[in-house]
Amino acid sequence: MVRLWIALGVAALVFYIYSVADCALFDRSRVRGLPKPVWLLIIILFPIIGGVLWFLIGRGRRKAALGRRVTAPDDDPEFLGKLRMDHDQEERIRKLEKELSELDDGPDNDQTGRRDG
Repeated sequence: MVRLWIALGVAALVFYIYSVADCALFDRSRVRGLPKPVWLLIIILFPIIGGVLWFLIGRGRRKAALGRRVTAPDDDPEFLGKLRMDHDQEERIRKLEKELSELDDGPDNDQTGRRDG
């Protein structure tokens, strides 16, 4: 039982030191919720709870890259939508061309302009 308490104490101490170091060295622009010095104070005054709160609330995530994220064409919804739109447009053009050719080949249409009658 004593070994368990010693192991938990060592784990808590390691977590405490890691939390303080992480907060102190973390980029100020990515800190959420409270100012960075306040987070340090919370971690120091409430070692375990403060560290857990820091990792859950205070530590912001890395922002997305400034440029557009590179994805494969088959993973890009914008590209796939454009393909669908192009396919639909080509299908409409084929249908219209077919209708026009049927109208041109119709029995009423005489090249000379004369009607038999």
